[in-house]
Amino acid sequence: MLTILSAAIAPALALLTFFYLKDRLEPEPLSMVLRTFLYGALLVFPIMFIQYAMKAEGMSANPIVYSFFTVGFMEEFFKWFIFLYTAFRHTEMDSVYDGIIYGVSISLGFATVENVLYLFAHGVDYAFTRALFPVSSHALFGVLMGYYLGRAKFGSYHPRLRILAAMLIPFLLHGLYDYILVIVTFNWIYVLVPFMIILWIIGLRKVRSAIQHPIEQIHTTK
Repeated sequence: MLTILSAAIAPALALLTFFYLKDRLEPEPLSMVLRTFLYGALLVFPIMFIQYAMKAEGMSANPIVYSFFTVGFMEEFFKWFIFLYTAFRHTEMDSVYDGIIYGVSISLGFATVENVLYLFAHGVDYAFTRALFPVSSHALFGVLMGYYLGRAKFGSYHPRLRILAAMLIPFLLHGLYDYILVIVTFNWIYVLVPFMIILWIIGLRKVRSAIQHPIEQIHTTK
Protein backbone atom coordinates (compact mmCIF):
# COMPACT_ATOMS: atom_id res chain seq x y z
CA MET A 1 0.00 0.00 0.00
CA LEU A 2 2.79 2.43 0.94
CA THR A 3 4.59 1.63 -2.33
CA ILE A 4 1.51 2.42 -4.39
CA LEU A 5 0.85 5.65 -2.50
CA SER A 6 4.46 6.77 -2.92
CA ALA A 7 4.49 5.92 -6.62
CA ALA A 8 1.17 7.71 -7.16
CA ILE A 9 1.99 10.90 -5.25
CA ALA A 10 5.69 11.39 -6.07
CA PRO A 11 5.29 12.49 -9.74
CA ALA A 12 2.80 15.22 -8.85
CA LEU A 13 4.95 16.52 -6.01
CA ALA A 14 8.02 16.53 -8.25
CA LEU A 15 6.23 18.49 -10.98
CA LEU A 16 4.67 20.92 -8.50
CA THR A 17 8.10 21.52 -6.95
CA PHE A 18 9.62 22.06 -10.40
CA PHE A 19 7.13 24.79 -11.30
CA TYR A 20 7.07 26.29 -7.80
CA LEU A 21 10.84 26.75 -7.66
CA LYS A 22 10.87 28.61 -10.97
CA ASP A 23 9.24 31.56 -9.18
CA ARG A 24 12.46 32.94 -7.68
CA LEU A 25 11.25 36.51 -7.09
CA GLU A 26 8.32 36.02 -4.73
CA PRO A 27 7.24 32.39 -4.22
CA GLU A 28 3.60 31.82 -3.32
CA PRO A 29 2.70 30.91 0.28
CA LEU A 30 2.84 27.14 0.64
CA SER A 31 -0.45 27.24 2.55
CA MET A 32 -2.23 28.70 -0.47
CA VAL A 33 -0.58 26.26 -2.86
CA LEU A 34 -1.59 23.36 -0.61
CA ARG A 35 -5.14 24.70 -0.39
CA THR A 36 -5.55 24.83 -4.16
CA PHE A 37 -3.95 21.37 -4.43
CA LEU A 38 -6.63 20.04 -2.06
CA TYR A 39 -9.38 21.77 -4.05
CA GLY A 40 -8.19 19.92 -7.13
CA ALA A 41 -8.00 16.63 -5.22
CA LEU A 42 -11.57 16.97 -3.96
CA LEU A 43 -12.84 17.55 -7.49
CA VAL A 44 -12.11 13.94 -8.45
CA PHE A 45 -15.07 12.46 -6.62
CA PRO A 46 -17.97 14.54 -8.01
CA ILE A 47 -16.45 14.38 -11.49
CA MET A 48 -16.07 10.60 -11.28
CA PHE A 49 -19.71 10.33 -10.22
CA ILE A 50 -20.88 12.43 -13.17
CA GLN A 51 -18.68 10.49 -15.60
CA TYR A 52 -19.98 7.18 -14.23
CA ALA A 53 -23.59 8.36 -14.60
CA MET A 54 -22.95 9.46 -18.18
CA LYS A 55 -21.44 6.08 -19.07
CA ALA A 56 -24.30 4.24 -17.38
CA GLU A 57 -26.79 6.23 -19.47
CA GLY A 58 -24.90 5.43 -22.65
CA MET A 59 -23.93 9.06 -23.23
CA SER A 60 -20.23 8.27 -23.68
CA ALA A 61 -20.37 5.56 -26.35
CA ASN A 62 -19.10 7.85 -29.09
CA PRO A 63 -15.28 8.28 -28.88
CA ILE A 64 -15.48 12.02 -29.61
CA VAL A 65 -18.18 12.60 -26.99
CA TYR A 66 -16.29 10.50 -24.46
CA SER A 67 -12.89 12.12 -25.08
CA PHE A 68 -13.88 15.74 -25.49
CA PHE A 69 -16.98 16.03 -23.32
CA THR A 70 -17.08 13.26 -20.69
CA VAL A 71 -13.37 13.60 -19.91
CA GLY A 72 -11.86 16.77 -21.40
CA PHE A 73 -14.66 19.25 -20.82
CA MET A 74 -15.87 17.88 -17.49
CA GLU A 75 -12.43 17.85 -15.88
CA GLU A 76 -11.09 21.12 -17.27
CA PHE A 77 -14.33 23.04 -16.73
CA PHE A 78 -14.48 22.18 -13.03
CA LYS A 79 -10.78 22.95 -12.52
CA TRP A 80 -11.30 26.29 -14.31
CA PHE A 81 -14.41 27.02 -12.21
CA ILE A 82 -12.60 26.28 -8.94
CA PHE A 83 -9.66 28.45 -10.04
CA LEU A 84 -11.92 31.40 -10.86
CA TYR A 85 -13.69 31.34 -7.51
CA THR A 86 -10.64 30.70 -5.32
CA ALA A 87 -7.13 31.64 -6.46
CA PHE A 88 -8.14 34.12 -9.19
CA ARG A 89 -9.83 36.38 -6.65
CA HIS A 90 -7.18 35.95 -3.97
CA THR A 91 -4.75 38.77 -3.22
CA GLU A 92 -1.85 36.30 -3.19
CA MET A 93 -2.21 35.94 -6.94
CA ASP A 94 -0.29 39.07 -7.87
CA SER A 95 1.50 38.10 -11.10
CA VAL A 96 0.94 36.04 -14.22
CA TYR A 97 3.26 33.29 -13.02
CA ASP A 98 1.22 32.97 -9.82
CA GLY A 99 -1.65 31.94 -12.09
CA ILE A 100 0.51 29.16 -13.48
CA ILE A 101 1.42 27.96 -9.98
CA TYR A 102 -2.23 27.76 -8.93
CA GLY A 103 -3.32 26.21 -12.22
CA VAL A 104 -0.66 23.52 -11.85
CA SER A 105 -1.52 23.00 -8.20
CA ILE A 106 -5.24 22.45 -8.85
CA SER A 107 -4.51 20.17 -11.79
CA LEU A 108 -1.94 18.10 -9.91
CA GLY A 109 -4.25 17.76 -6.91
CA PHE A 110 -6.78 16.23 -9.28
CA ALA A 111 -4.14 14.08 -11.02
CA THR A 112 -2.77 12.77 -7.71
CA VAL A 113 -6.06 11.34 -6.47
CA GLU A 114 -6.87 10.01 -9.93
CA ASN A 115 -3.43 8.36 -10.01
CA VAL A 116 -3.82 6.82 -6.55
CA LEU A 117 -7.16 5.28 -7.51
CA TYR A 118 -5.80 4.00 -10.82
CA LEU A 119 -2.71 2.37 -9.30
CA PHE A 120 -4.72 0.73 -6.53
CA ALA A 121 -7.02 -0.71 -9.19
CA HIS A 122 -4.38 -1.76 -11.75
CA GLY A 123 -1.12 -2.11 -9.86
CA VAL A 124 2.14 -0.23 -9.39
CA ASP A 125 3.53 -1.52 -12.70
CA TYR A 126 1.73 1.35 -14.43
CA ALA A 127 3.32 4.03 -12.23
CA PHE A 128 5.99 5.08 -14.74
CA THR A 129 3.68 5.52 -17.75
CA ARG A 130 1.10 7.25 -15.55
CA ALA A 131 3.74 9.73 -14.38
CA LEU A 132 5.02 10.29 -17.89
CA PHE A 133 1.67 10.86 -19.57
CA PRO A 134 -1.52 11.52 -17.50
CA VAL A 135 0.11 13.29 -14.55
CA SER A 136 2.42 15.39 -16.75
CA SER A 137 -0.39 16.30 -19.13
CA HIS A 138 -2.59 17.47 -16.24
CA ALA A 139 0.28 19.69 -15.05
CA LEU A 140 0.69 21.22 -18.52
CA PHE A 141 -3.05 21.79 -18.93
CA GLY A 142 -2.79 23.62 -15.60
CA VAL A 143 0.10 25.73 -16.93
CA LEU A 144 -2.01 26.89 -19.87
CA MET A 145 -5.08 27.53 -17.75
CA GLY A 146 -3.10 29.52 -15.19
CA TYR A 147 -1.23 31.47 -17.84
CA TYR A 148 -4.34 32.77 -19.57
CA LEU A 149 -6.10 33.53 -16.30
CA GLY A 150 -2.98 35.39 -15.19
CA ARG A 151 -2.98 37.42 -18.41
CA ALA A 152 -6.69 38.09 -17.92
CA LYS A 153 -6.12 39.44 -14.42
CA PHE A 154 -3.02 41.52 -15.13
CA GLY A 155 -3.75 42.94 -18.57
CA SER A 156 -6.58 44.87 -20.20
CA TYR A 157 -6.11 43.14 -23.56
CA HIS A 158 -9.36 41.13 -24.03
CA PRO A 159 -9.55 39.80 -20.43
CA ARG A 160 -12.86 38.01 -21.03
CA LEU A 161 -11.49 36.22 -24.07
CA ARG A 162 -8.47 35.15 -22.05
CA ILE A 163 -10.70 33.82 -19.28
CA LEU A 164 -12.56 31.82 -21.91
CA ALA A 165 -9.28 30.67 -23.50
CA ALA A 166 -8.14 29.46 -20.07
CA MET A 167 -10.91 26.86 -20.21
CA LEU A 168 -11.18 26.17 -23.94
CA ILE A 169 -7.50 25.51 -24.71
CA PRO A 170 -6.92 22.96 -21.89
CA PHE A 171 -10.30 21.36 -22.66
CA LEU A 172 -9.49 20.88 -26.34
CA LEU A 173 -5.97 19.60 -25.67
CA HIS A 174 -7.25 17.27 -22.95
CA GLY A 175 -9.94 15.98 -25.28
CA LEU A 176 -7.38 15.39 -28.01
CA TYR A 177 -5.12 13.54 -25.57
CA ASP A 178 -7.90 11.14 -24.61
CA TYR A 179 -9.10 10.81 -28.20
CA ILE A 180 -5.62 9.59 -29.17
CA LEU A 181 -5.77 6.94 -26.45
CA VAL A 182 -9.24 5.80 -27.53
CA ILE A 183 -8.63 5.74 -31.29
CA VAL A 184 -5.00 4.65 -31.54
CA THR A 185 -5.15 1.18 -29.99
CA PHE A 186 -1.89 -0.09 -31.51
CA ASN A 187 1.47 1.64 -31.03
CA TRP A 188 -0.26 4.61 -29.40
CA ILE A 189 3.04 5.69 -27.86
CA TYR A 190 4.30 6.83 -31.29
CA VAL A 191 1.46 9.35 -31.43
CA LEU A 192 1.31 10.33 -27.78
CA VAL A 193 5.03 11.01 -27.32
CA PRO A 194 5.13 13.72 -30.06
CA PHE A 195 1.92 15.16 -28.60
CA MET A 196 3.52 15.39 -25.15
CA ILE A 197 6.72 16.91 -26.54
CA ILE A 198 4.70 19.64 -28.28
CA LEU A 199 2.67 20.18 -25.10
CA TRP A 200 5.86 20.58 -23.04
CA ILE A 201 7.29 23.06 -25.56
CA ILE A 202 4.11 25.16 -25.46
CA GLY A 203 3.90 24.96 -21.66
CA LEU A 204 7.51 25.97 -21.07
CA ARG A 205 7.17 28.88 -23.50
CA LYS A 206 4.23 30.14 -21.43
CA VAL A 207 6.27 29.69 -18.26
CA ARG A 208 9.14 31.73 -19.72
CA SER A 209 6.76 34.45 -20.91
CA ALA A 210 5.08 34.68 -17.49
CA ILE A 211 8.42 34.93 -15.67
CA GLN A 212 9.83 37.56 -18.04
CA HIS A 213 6.63 39.65 -18.08
CA PRO A 214 4.93 39.11 -14.70
CA ILE A 215 2.32 41.87 -14.86
CA GLU A 216 2.73 43.78 -18.13
CA GLN A 217 0.09 43.86 -20.77
CA ILE A 218 1.50 42.09 -23.85
CA HIS A 219 -0.55 42.57 -26.99
CA THR A 220 1.45 40.02 -28.98
CA THR A 221 0.93 37.13 -26.57
CA LYS A 222 -1.33 34.44 -27.94
